[in-house]
Amino acid sequence: MKNNWSNFHQIARNSFIATSTVYASTEFNFSNTFLPDRRSFCYAAAAAGGFVVLKSEKEFNNALSKAQDGSLPSVFYFTAAWCGPCRLIAPVILELSKKYPHVTTYKVDIDEGGLSNALGKSNVSAVPTLQFFKGGVKKAEIVGVDVVKLRTVMDHLYK
Repeated sequence: MKNNWSNFHQIARNSFIATSTVYASTEFNFSNTFLPDRRSFCYAAAAAGGFVVLKSEKEFNNALSKAQDGSLPSVFYFTAAWCGPCRLIAPVILELSKKYPHVTTYKVDIDEGGLSNALGKSNVSAVPTLQFFKGGVKKAEIVGVDVVKLRTVMDHLYK
């Protein structure tokens, strides 16, 4: 009986990890279903050199222009304070922003007053959403929480 419960827990754990759905094309486009802690992420991120919190539509438009003109490899991290899965992935995003200081990570809180149009421009319909830009082109997108995919995309695009 003990062995059956052990197998059940292993299957449940593997099922949780396997809930993500992958869409592959010539570029990366990942979609899955989970999210990280806003407060700890904001405080810790203040020390990170390649991390910027966008608070207005003007800041977002400037950052997006830099990403799209190819002058700056960028990651746009769309999140919300109420989002549990966003809190789960936040420390990983912070770690990766330190690992790749030449890549600017932009945090976009979807509930921030002046950023509602940014969601439409970026086709964001769920949080967390991460969009990866390199050479002026969006190369990948991850919707939800998948740490393995996040690390893989960052390594592939920005190493």
